[in-house]
Amino acid sequence: MSWVSEYEYTWLERTIMRALRACAHIPHHVAFVMDGNRRFARSQHIDKIEGHSMGFAKLADCLRWCLDIGIREVTTFAFSIENFKRSSEEVEGLFNLAREKFSKLLDETDRLNEYGIRIRVIGNIELLPLDLQKLIALAMLRTEHNDKLFLNVAFSYTSRDEITQAVKTVLELGEEGHLTGEDISERLLEECMYTRHSPPPDLVFRTSGESRLSDFMMWQLSNSVLYFTNVLWPQITIWNFFASILAFQRDRYQLNELKRSERINASHLAKTTNFYSERVQGFLQTMDTNRRELLLKLSVST
Repeated sequence: MSWVSEYEYTWLERTIMRALRACAHIPHHVAFVMDGNRRFARSQHIDKIEGHSMGFAKLADCLRWCLDIGIREVTTFAFSIENFKRSSEEVEGLFNLAREKFSKLLDETDRLNEYGIRIRVIGNIELLPLDLQKLIALAMLRTEHNDKLFLNVAFSYTSRDEITQAVKTVLELGEEGHLTGEDISERLLEECMYTRHSPPPDLVFRTSGESRLSDFMMWQLSNSVLYFTNVLWPQITIWNFFASILAFQRDRYQLNELKRSERINASHLAKTTNFYSERVQGFLQTMDTNRRELLLKLSVST
């Protein structure tokens, strides 16, 4: 199964998609909480891992829909750090599925480059098996120059851990970069997140009837439209996807006002702190360099 499906649209689906695009108010960044794979597996009397595999197939459809409707960035919550608490059999099964899918990605890198898709894995990947870390690093490096659609895969991720790691980065690298107490600000901490180079999601789409965020991107979702549906993730259709876009378009006026206020506030905070100082910008450049060097190191590990 490819990372981007060859979805065949009906005439009506193409017409609706053109109508939504004609409104010129398509979200730039959509985050998917892909919930319900295990419940789907139970309902179909199949193995849990088969349910997760079918969930990946649905993600491939979603990426096709996002590409065709004009969404530029997608984030998926694939594996929470909390998932390590599941049975060892299920966790290893999920890792094997990830190995299979990232290996497939590497086999079809040319296709992803043709679509302009850049893969970024956000999360504490050092908690993962070394061979999986290597596959992830290779996937990120081989697509790092693409810029048509950014796919952020939240793997070994929770928002609490992301914030904790950001604080650790400031403490550890800051000491090396000689940051002062006056340099530390909300804007600096935000730039140390895994999502440093991504705008906040405009729309969050969660399946399975749960109306909670489950420790997902809590820092970034203050002004996002939240869309919840009772449908299990492997069962969603393009009509559920269209409904979420309509929900975003309905709420966009209020959202735009909130985002405008947030941008003004962020700009003011940055200007009234040392964020644009040579010292802080040098620290951020060092952080980016270190993160890329880690990927390079992992990509050649044995």
